[in-house]
Amino acid sequence: MLLNRILVADDEESMRWVLSKALRKKGFTVDLARDGEEALRLIQSGDYDLAILDIKMPGISGLDLLDRVKELKSDLLVVIMTAEASMKNAVEAMKRGAYDYITKPFDLDVIDAIIEKVNRARELTSQMSILKEELKDRYLLEKNIVGNSPAMRDVYKTIGKVAPSDVTVLVQGESGTGKELIARAIHFNSKRFGKPFIALNCAAIPKELLESELFGFEKGAFTGAVERKLGKFEQANGGTIFLDEIGDMPLDLQAKILRVLQEKEVTRTGGSQNIAVDVRIVAATNQNLEELARAKQFREDLYYRLNVVPIQLVPLRERKEDIPALVEYFLHKTCAELEVPGRTCSPETMALLTAYSWPGNVRELENTIKRAVILSSDPLLTPADFPGLRIQRTGEAVATDELSLEALVDMKLRASLTNLDKMETGDIYNLVLKQIERPLIRFVLEKTRGNQVKGADILGINRNTLRKKIQELGIEIRKD
Repeated sequence: MLLNRILVADDEESMRWVLSKALRKKGFTVDLARDGEEALRLIQSGDYDLAILDIKMPGISGLDLLDRVKELKSDLLVVIMTAEASMKNAVEAMKRGAYDYITKPFDLDVIDAIIEKVNRARELTSQMSILKEELKDRYLLEKNIVGNSPAMRDVYKTIGKVAPSDVTVLVQGESGTGKELIARAIHFNSKRFGKPFIALNCAAIPKELLESELFGFEKGAFTGAVERKLGKFEQANGGTIFLDEIGDMPLDLQAKILRVLQEKEVTRTGGSQNIAVDVRIVAATNQNLEELARAKQFREDLYYRLNVVPIQLVPLRERKEDIPALVEYFLHKTCAELEVPGRTCSPETMALLTAYSWPGNVRELENTIKRAVILSSDPLLTPADFPGLRIQRTGEAVATDELSLEALVDMKLRASLTNLDKMETGDIYNLVLKQIERPLIRFVLEKTRGNQVKGADILGINRNTLRKKIQELGIEIRKD
């Protein structure tokens, strides 16, 4: 939003007159104050975009007024004017939070330049504010980390407790469980929000390059180092660094990470200067660091420094109740990203997705949903849209058409009874039993060509019982 209302405070009437005339000519609303007390009253009661204050005024000086402004309205930009062009005044004004500092006498072009500079700064601030809100909205827990299972509720509670502090967090879980999403949620819900979030996958970078990626290097440190490069820790200064797959980090580098945690400083490769860094570390691994530490494959002291607050993400197969919500979330997200009409899943499809073991966890589920949306033009996704999906059974993968009768019945029941909590009580057992009995008796009678005696023998029930069931279930008997 551009400048509109400006306050000019100066004990010289001529200066007030010149500035007010020039600013009003450019369309600004200008209020004038003869001293610091009057300026303070106007600031307290008014809504100004910019204040131009003389450094020396009766009563409250411009610098003291600047201090009061920062207490009352920290977003109000202040320009300090002075007739004494001393370094002390300039340094003091900027140190107390002045936006700019000008020396009398000055040309009005100087004011124009400041106005233009302020407008650019306000526009950039507005854009940054919008961007920060968008980012914050993107990583709000209730919107982007999906699931209401007991395991996920525990994760939410832990994030809420640790996010405001700078405590080191170790996120553990299988590949695809969303470890980086948890790390980002911690950062974007912390006081470091708005500062850098730098992610580095320790397993994706060759060991000989990992050190320079983390700590940077000086020009000439090695062949090809033609200029200085800042490492990830310096890039993340003030913010958070996410060290993914830290279990794959070489032991010699682990010692240097431990030093960063202890001393809060880094040294670039080829350099001798210790550089202070203010960085929060969130680490993640799909390995058991405690076991690695016992096997001397991971530094025990680093493990304990990282494992201040552990967050364990359970695999998707252990929180199947979250799958329907995740499916709906990824359907909405994918359709929005691809700008295609919305998609929904049939009950049979949802049952299939829920029954699958998802070895690749949430990442595999997202990619599967995305593939189905891209390849299917039908708004209703059916099991046919997931041809490669296989159900895990006793350690072996089997296609859906190879499932046992019990597994198929289980899938159909899950699909049919998705709204179990809304159904009438005391009726489900008989309802389901009839739906199973009817096709069973019909099938047996078809095979026996309507011979009820033989059909009763196959079913293992009395003939009178079979006749009664035929009448109750309304089964038509066809005799060849």
